[in-house]
Amino acid sequence: MTMKSRFIIIAILFLVACKDDKQKAPTQIDSKNIETIKLSSKKPDLNISILLDLSDRINPKKYPNPTMEYFERDLGYINSIAKSFELHIRSKRTNKINDHIHLYIDPEPSDSNLNEKIELLDMTFTKNNAKREYIMQTSVLYDSISRLIYKSAINDNNYIGSDLWSFFKTNVEDFCIEKNHRNILVILTDGYLYHKDSKLREKNQTSYLRPQDIKNFKLNTSNWKTTIETKNYGFISTKDSLQDLEVLILGINPNPKNPYEQDVILQYWKNWLNSMKIKNFQIKTAILPANMDKIIKDYILKK
Repeated sequence: MTMKSRFIIIAILFLVACKDDKQKAPTQIDSKNIETIKLSSKKPDLNISILLDLSDRINPKKYPNPTMEYFERDLGYINSIAKSFELHIRSKRTNKINDHIHLYIDPEPSDSNLNEKIELLDMTFTKNNAKREYIMQTSVLYDSISRLIYKSAINDNNYIGSDLWSFFKTNVEDFCIEKNHRNILVILTDGYLYHKDSKLREKNQTSYLRPQDIKNFKLNTSNWKTTIETKNYGFISTKDSLQDLEVLILGINPNPKNPYEQDVILQYWKNWLNSMKIKNFQIKTAILPANMDKIIKDYILKK
């Protein structure tokens, strides 16, 4: 699909969003307020993948948060990612632009119309289409469609889990790694892993981790780390050659009933990422988008 076609679709989505939710609709771009960017010839080509965990963690009825609902936090994170991508492209000389951003959900939604909209988020910019008005519509498109995705998932109210483990096992190399690019996978998740079709266990290694598992594994005490090490608890290893991938995990949200829950979740993820030879990764809790914005921009735009 051409960028011109995407631009037309963006306009349509904007009108729909305004009709459905006037307060939450994406804002139109005011060219007068676009900051001036210093050009650089040393910026790497970016390949950013966003992977959404649409499990019941986003259910505002099951996990309400009076400060800001968790799905709204996700939307704020996505906005920061898209805007960082825009800033990156605008800082490059036109003949050096070859950058890609896309979004994934695993499993894919059953709604074919929603899948068509998600395909619009597969965006590539080169010297042939890197016009400022197109670049600056990236965040508008991501805001509009991401809100539709979360709205659909919440209204559907059928939370079967998110198969992040299988995504790493089957898809991550094909979907998220491009040659001669800086490959960044951003995962929006609370840190727990579960999907009804991926319930594997090999001794004390699993493809899942839920609050009840942490309790059953006796990892809810102060000696949780010793237990993990001596009994070899963790996620089943899926790959061992992802050194060309960077991972940024946002939204860790542990069960508050266990004071060691966050430590256990972080250890599981760190051990898993290390086993896959992922050298550059960061894991962040579900802080407010205003506070997460700098973290995201610093990670994506780092020199």
